[in-house]
Amino acid sequence: MRLVLLGGPGAGKGTQAKALAKHWKIVHISTGDLFRYHRDHGTELGLLANRYMAQGQLVPDEVTEKMVEDRISQSDVASQGGFVLDGFPRTVPQGEALSAILASKHQHLDAVLYIFVPEEVLEERLVGRRVCPQCQANYHVSLNPPKIADTCDVCGATLIQREDDQPLTVRTRFKVYQEQTSPLIAFYEKRGLLRTVDGNQTPDQVTRALVSAVGTVADD
Repeated sequence: MRLVLLGGPGAGKGTQAKALAKHWKIVHISTGDLFRYHRDHGTELGLLANRYMAQGQLVPDEVTEKMVEDRISQSDVASQGGFVLDGFPRTVPQGEALSAILASKHQHLDAVLYIFVPEEVLEERLVGRRVCPQCQANYHVSLNPPKIADTCDVCGATLIQREDDQPLTVRTRFKVYQEQTSPLIAFYEKRGLLRTVDGNQTPDQVTRALVSAVGTVADD
């Protein structure tokens, strides 16, 4: 099973990728995790990526693509029978690169799962999110509030709003997503790979819907 997850910022891709990886016993590949791994282990790719980031520049596609290719080639992906990609591809050129990477291994994607959530709902999710800076527990001011306002239930630390979740930053993230990532929806729809799921449900309901959507792959 080889899957890609798409969805706007705050759609729950990371949560669902973990759930799907557990359900099918496949590997969850997060580009965020890949960057941290290569940075922390001082690999050639990590040093190259850091060089760009230190200068305030975006990491070139070819560096990210090489990290993904390296991860897909590792033995656990083969032994567990596949992967679910979270955070890659982010652009149509990256989608084309992924197709080429898989074709070179005589492989292909089974499905691309698009978690659709209206933008106004995503904005509410993100702007209302609060995080514990010590234990990383997550809360939401209305959907999942702490027992004591602004205080972590787990360790008692004062909760913070991440910079990424500030209203102005959230609107910028949406703009970047619409310009760069949303074209992937049409890209994969033309290839008959796209499966759209309503993401405005509970996490468990979304997981069940995603599993059901992948079940249609065998019928195509």
